Amino acid sequence: MILVDSNVLLDLIVEDPRWAKWSQQSLDEWGRRGPILINAIIYAELAPEYDLIEDLDAAIATVRLEYREIPKPALFLAVKAHTLYRRRGGVRLSVLPDFFVGAHAAVLGVTLLTRDPKRYKSYFPTVRVISPETEI
Repeated sequence: MILVDSNVLLDLIVEDPRWAKWSQQSLDEWGRRGPILINAIIYAELAPEYDLIEDLDAAIATVRLEYREIPKPALFLAVKAHTLYRRRGGVRLSVLPDFFVGAHAAVLGVTLLTRDPKRYKSYFPTVRVISPETEI
């Protein structure tokens, strides 16, 4: 089971010339290993690419992504990670989407597939992160 960050999915949706191949290969590999999960944050980050909710839902079904709600312990952990971010000099006042995604992966105890591992590794050190810098 793996939680997939929106940047990986957006690579495929927008056919990113630099990242689409890596993202597709990663999703194919992890799809063979088990469920690929998304949550409300990831869903919302994909939504601007679609005119209709039905089209977004159809795309999610085609790729066989499983939608999971973010549990309360992950929401709490996201806020705690954001507080640490602010103490370290972070300027964003509202909780960043990455904190919800990272906390969700941490609470579920699953791997996270992303192209942008820095914040996840800094604030969620227990989460195994798969990125272009790591092996699949």
